[in-house]
Amino acid sequence: MAIARPVRALALAAIIMWCFFLYQIFGPSTPALDGIPYERDPNLDPTGEPEGLLVHASDDYAPGIKASARINATLLALVRNEELPGMLQSMEDLERTWNHKFNYPWTFFNDVPFTDEFKEKTQALTKAECRYELIPKEHWEMPSWINKDIYEESVKMLLEQKVQYADKISYHQMCRWNSGMFYKHPALADTQYYWRVEPNVHFFCDVDYDVFRYMQDNNKTYGFTINLYDSPDSIPTLWPETLKFIAQHPEYIHENNAMDWLTDKARRPDHNKKAHGYSTCHFWSNFEIADMRFWRSKAYEDYFNHLDRAGGFFYERWGDAPVHSVALGLFEDSSRIHWFRDIGYQHIPFFNCPNSRKCRGCVTGRLTDGESFLHREDCRPNWFKYVGMG
Repeated sequence: MAIARPVRALALAAIIMWCFFLYQIFGPSTPALDGIPYERDPNLDPTGEPEGLLVHASDDYAPGIKASARINATLLALVRNEELPGMLQSMEDLERTWNHKFNYPWTFFNDVPFTDEFKEKTQALTKAECRYELIPKEHWEMPSWINKDIYEESVKMLLEQKVQYADKISYHQMCRWNSGMFYKHPALADTQYYWRVEPNVHFFCDVDYDVFRYMQDNNKTYGFTINLYDSPDSIPTLWPETLKFIAQHPEYIHENNAMDWLTDKARRPDHNKKAHGYSTCHFWSNFEIADMRFWRSKAYEDYFNHLDRAGGFFYERWGDAPVHSVALGLFEDSSRIHWFRDIGYQHIPFFNCPNSRKCRGCVTGRLTDGESFLHREDCRPNWFKYVGMG
């Protein structure tokens, strides 16, 4: 019996829709918002420890011993007294997953003295030494060359552009301190490596090797987990000021730099245009493991001083993340920048969650648990494209 034409049409439409559904699931990556593809996250691939020299936990890392295997490094946190609950959360995670095996000291910084409660509760979470340091006023306060009237007018303009935290003077001060002041503190004078830890972050994966020794033994300068696009409205003159600086100091540019990553405009042309040639890609510096010799180098010190005098930490809202990232992308060998893909990490709303049996509590390959448009902010594909996995 012949099938009626309307029925045949409906059947054909159903087959087409089913094929389209299967293509969406099993086919190549689908275009996301604004035509930016959702690339397959390499964190979906099985992840083990990084290649290279590794030093694992041993009795030589016991707390308090004189001839320990620990190198000259610290866990570092800029934190307020009122952020104690969030700091305890971060410490609990990192002590459980890593530091209880290695007992590296914690160094806490604040622009006001820490309370006894803060000291007692943080020290109770670790067998390692805890140090509590006060930031010198000259490192924290708005520098003398910043015009307060211009600053106030600039804040109004930034707020009109909906730049987050633009009206919080402490946020501007924090960004400047994290960019070019923290490593000058006397408490860190003899320290080489640090792991930055903020309140209210999570660590999901057991790490069984000394990450500081990994940095030292494998000649790494900087380690990151998350790589994002910044808000171009917060840094419109950062790249023009950078171009002025490198025109004066071409000798600082490393031959194996990441300039293409810094200047890519194919993926987010709107960002590149608003930031006057900068892609706005940056390492999300709320997690960073780094060798402070880079920040103390003449190239970086000269660069920071140039930016500081330009005033963008206050007249705009330059963050330490883009400042660190631009400097690393220009002045450092890109092969010395390492993606710690095996360290599970979350700072709301983004994750680094590898495919590893050592990880618990996060979804493998998840970039964000926020709105879908946040996938546009992932700049790791550009990093992999231009300089490899790191």
